[in-house]
Amino acid sequence: MQLYLPIADLPVNVFLVLAMGAAVGFVSGMFGIGGGFLMTPLLIFIGITPAVAVASVASHIAASSFSGALSYWRRRAIDPALAGVLLCGGITGTALGVWTFTQLRALGQLDLMIALSYVVLLTTVGSLMFSEGLRALMRTRRGALPPRRTHNWIHGLPLKMRFKRSKIYLSVIPVVVVGIMIGFIGAIMGIGGGFILVPIMIYLLRVPTSTVIGTSMVLTLVTMLFATMLHAVTNHLVDAVLALILMVGGVTGAQFGVRAGQKIRGEQLRLLLGLLILSVGIRFAIELVIQPADLFTIREVGGSS
Repeated sequence: MQLYLPIADLPVNVFLVLAMGAAVGFVSGMFGIGGGFLMTPLLIFIGITPAVAVASVASHIAASSFSGALSYWRRRAIDPALAGVLLCGGITGTALGVWTFTQLRALGQLDLMIALSYVVLLTTVGSLMFSEGLRALMRTRRGALPPRRTHNWIHGLPLKMRFKRSKIYLSVIPVVVVGIMIGFIGAIMGIGGGFILVPIMIYLLRVPTSTVIGTSMVLTLVTMLFATMLHAVTNHLVDAVLALILMVGGVTGAQFGVRAGQKIRGEQLRLLLGLLILSVGIRFAIELVIQPADLFTIREVGGSS
């Protein structure tokens, strides 16, 4: 069944887009991430311009994150204080990211920047997460103890605050900086940033895994809602029809993903997530090399019309 998308300016198969939304929502719920790193490339691969894909996917990420965050909230697996500090930086970073998005689009460099950012970010983060997950899995099979976590220079910074739910005493400075970075990247690339935020919170900020995923989803939910509003008002690129189809699939898939994620060990989740991120990055790089004209020349015109 074909449906015309007014902003994207092309017809799409409704069931295909709905299935994509459900699949990415499932991944979002399972790994505690927004899923934009997967959805945005998928939309680009089926012909949606990168600019419209980024702007429209933000609403899908918000919907999937809301569904997942609600499940974690009911289980008291969210740290409200930590989420509030992250949001102070996240909202600022999102506003800065949308402004940069607008400037790059005006210069005609937006599509190229999005594609290159995906290739670099996904292959780098995916490789690191896959190798770390593989090492953790091997340690578990050998029965070896995980390496002892020691405090680093981040924990010596001033302006410390006690986060009771996570049981940590940490400076708000790195938390705000991380929030700014995630908000900025999310607004430009159409990703929730959970696959970056979760490892940073676990390995650098030493936040317990029991509250990491739920708190990450709260940041993703608010920043993506804010990004959607800013993109709609400033760039007029949010395709409401596309966003609605994605949201319906995303909310449904996320509920099943949360249940599946609870049945898999942490090191296995990290290994699978790293492999998934790396695969998308490699796929984007192949597309970039094989069909550069299709990715940029044709879609650049469509995205700026």
